[in-house]
Amino acid sequence: MCSISNSQSVVGLLALYTLALKSSCYDLNTLTFTVGEKSETLLTHLKKQMEDEKDHIAFSQRPLTSYYQYSLGVLALCTSGLRVNNHVSNKLIKAVEHGHFIHADSESIDTIAMAGLALQCLKDAGSHVQNAVELNIALSKIKQKLLASRGTDGHIGNEFSTGLAVQALIAMGSHVAECAASMEAMRTAARSNTYHNPMAISQILPALQQKSYMAVKSKQCLNEDDTLVLEPIDPVVALPREPKVTVMVEVVASSGAAAIYSVDAPLGSSLLDALALLKGKHVGFTFEKESSLWGPFLSMVNGEQARQSDRRYWHLSSDGTALSQGVNDFKIESAQKITIKNTSY
Repeated sequence: MCSISNSQSVVGLLALYTLALKSSCYDLNTLTFTVGEKSETLLTHLKKQMEDEKDHIAFSQRPLTSYYQYSLGVLALCTSGLRVNNHVSNKLIKAVEHGHFIHADSESIDTIAMAGLALQCLKDAGSHVQNAVELNIALSKIKQKLLASRGTDGHIGNEFSTGLAVQALIAMGSHVAECAASMEAMRTAARSNTYHNPMAISQILPALQQKSYMAVKSKQCLNEDDTLVLEPIDPVVALPREPKVTVMVEVVASSGAAAIYSVDAPLGSSLLDALALLKGKHVGFTFEKESSLWGPFLSMVNGEQARQSDRRYWHLSSDGTALSQGVNDFKIESAQKITIKNTSY
């Protein structure tokens, strides 16, 4: 039995739990959560949180969390064989229709792809017989946007959104040949040791196997003999100390006021480690972080918050180029200027 806060929306996390446990042949009805004073199954609580998300969309035109998590919740319920409330799914169809998947200045490929998986699952389940036309239009629009976002290097969006985009295209009936360039782009990125984040890996592996998250719905659970043998763990070897490089850190507040700092960070360290070193110098730079499905993100810098509820976030860039990785995944490979800007979307 697990316990979660009654006030916090954790749709994305609950949905990931659902998909992971179902893919592991776990009986979802045996997992319960303590919510306040009540005990609920995982799927029951997920359905309730999806209702809260839906109500928030009706009130403010956006979910409590994000359309990515909202789509993930729809997908988790659908692959678990549960009927998704038509009002819940209609909100997602309308969001596709009105282009509500904007993050910063452009549409979020990850969100478009996740919405495609969720809506395709509903279509396959026959859940939308009454408004099949709107559903098909939404799926067609999603497919067009994904294909239009494919670059000359084969990536759809960027290297971290391609896995989910390919999953969606395969689920929506695209031939493998249509995704060949994107699959090769992912293989090339993998050979270059690009993927470290567990979420990225979990999206890329099914795509390279020409499958999608929807496959968990029809997964055949067979008795296993528990004969898996793990390789012994190699002993930890102390490595020589890495040389350091100078990282300039610019913080731009919502008012436009900027402050610049400098820190010497070990070559190959994460941006998060570099910021922690800077904070430890006690030169006026402070930050706080929160967890997300993709790892930690900056929530407060120099005492100023950038909250999702206010449609703001801390935009990260290196020498003027926006980062496609989070603070814990981006590595310091050279001297550079990192800009942390409080940005609205």
